[in-house]
Amino acid sequence: MTEKAGNVRVLLIDDHTLFRSGLEELLRRQGIEVAAAVGTGAEGCRLATDIRPDVVLLDLRMPEMDGLDVLRRLRTQSANMPVVMLTTSREERDLVECLRNGAQGYLLKDMEPEELVNALDDVLAGKTVVAPDMAGVLARVVQGERPAERGRSPFSILTRREREILCQLAAGRSNKAIARELDISDGTVKLHVKSILRKLEVHSRVEAAVIAVEQGLCQ
Repeated sequence: MTEKAGNVRVLLIDDHTLFRSGLEELLRRQGIEVAAAVGTGAEGCRLATDIRPDVVLLDLRMPEMDGLDVLRRLRTQSANMPVVMLTTSREERDLVECLRNGAQGYLLKDMEPEELVNALDDVLAGKTVVAPDMAGVLARVVQGERPAERGRSPFSILTRREREILCQLAAGRSNKAIARELDISDGTVKLHVKSILRKLEVHSRVEAAVIAVEQGLCQ
């Protein structure tokens, strides 16, 4: 049985004291155990091997030893727990380098608490998660690394409304924002998203958004 975020032990590594303390409290309110919260990469590496958390939430921009250095160190230490970057950086280079060095997630610090918990659930289920706002960046990277697949459009089986909602997903909008934009209920949006994922044979909103951007559906 896949572990849910509510049963997970998290190691939080972030050099900003106020953000670290706030996030620690937020996670605990969501029923997530924060096994440790530290402000340096070196201390984070030591604790990762000592306490063996289920997942590491790791800041990217830190002095002396930044998040990418920590990520590489953890992988050389054979620390195989999932590492999720939680950052303010929207730079393509940062996203690519983190994923190439073994990060299971790349999330932005301005995301909603519920979205963070859902992302942790996906990571624990073995998925790689990327902030919806970064879907376009990821799509450009993917498109640059492999030739576009030819043949029937993967969107031909979507309804007009599903295509409309998929473009909203590609723009990084939440279910609530989509519902307001299209004047429909949150529940209706959720049903459409579920149908989109099933038809495109993907497991997350981000994967669907990447396909939409890569194939030029929303140009």
